[in-house]
Amino acid sequence: MKVIIASENPVKQSAVEIGFQKTFPDTEYEYVGMKAESSVKDQPDTDEETITGARNRIAHLKKEDHNAQYYIAIEGGIEKIYDKMFAFAWVVIEDENGKVGEARTGAFELPPQVAKLIEEGIELGIANDQVFGTENSKHKNGALGILTNDLITRTSEYANAVVLALIPFQKHKELYNSQKR
Repeated sequence: MKVIIASENPVKQSAVEIGFQKTFPDTEYEYVGMKAESSVKDQPDTDEETITGARNRIAHLKKEDHNAQYYIAIEGGIEKIYDKMFAFAWVVIEDENGKVGEARTGAFELPPQVAKLIEEGIELGIANDQVFGTENSKHKNGALGILTNDLITRTSEYANAVVLALIPFQKHKELYNSQKR
């Protein structure tokens, strides 16, 4: 069974593997990471734009490769609520028959210094690196790991959201039979 991941980011790939292993421990999967266009801004700045980016990545993957049982995209986004900026991600999974599962991670407040850089047009990962003095944090623990001292990392948060997005494919899948995009 093959799972195509709309990313070459090792954090996202690891999260997908962990989520699938937790959900389907008796099934072996081949995981393949591929680039896929989101057709949204590099830093989506609303819930709607973020989930749209993930959905677009799935559509791109399905055009390129029709030999997988599952296609999955994880799209990180930010949203300003009142005077605070929050970070989160959407996970979208579509199976070979077009059934869709979607879930969102928890959201957390970004430090004002990071939010200011994002408002100036800098992507979250780059802003994190500048503020926290890190390098390539988006391929590692990200702001979430840095801010929680790795109690929660991007990988662990994304893996839980993968499990949630897999709900329509699990035990009560008959309740989701009409869940197609």
